[in-house]
Amino acid sequence: MPTRAYAGDAGLDLAACERVELGPGQRAFVGTGLAVAIPDGHAGFVQPRSGLAREHGITIVNTPGLVDSGYRGELRVILLNTDRNESFVVEPGMRIAQLVVVPIPELELVEVDELPDSERGVRGFGSSRR
Repeated sequence: MPTRAYAGDAGLDLAACERVELGPGQRAFVGTGLAVAIPDGHAGFVQPRSGLAREHGITIVNTPGLVDSGYRGELRVILLNTDRNESFVVEPGMRIAQLVVVPIPELELVEVDELPDSERGVRGFGSSRR
């Protein structure tokens, strides 16, 4: 079962159910052996674990991975070893990712000819210059 490391943590730790070796720069599709039923009106987001990123350069390729409420298959994680020199071995039971479940508001899309003004406007990446 996924668990929280500490009370109040947003993420539920997901563990690998198989052994996988990731060479430098390699990625792998790692199973957790877990299927979930995300409640209607919610979504699950699979996030990297900061400790694996800091200590070994392990991240998730499609972060965050989206788990829709209707999905019932196994949660699998696409891990990437960003280290240029060292291999990394995932062992069964190793915590490899976190699942964060959040409410998703029901939205009604409306087509318009123009968007309302905002302070930021069309300024994109790096727009705050901070």
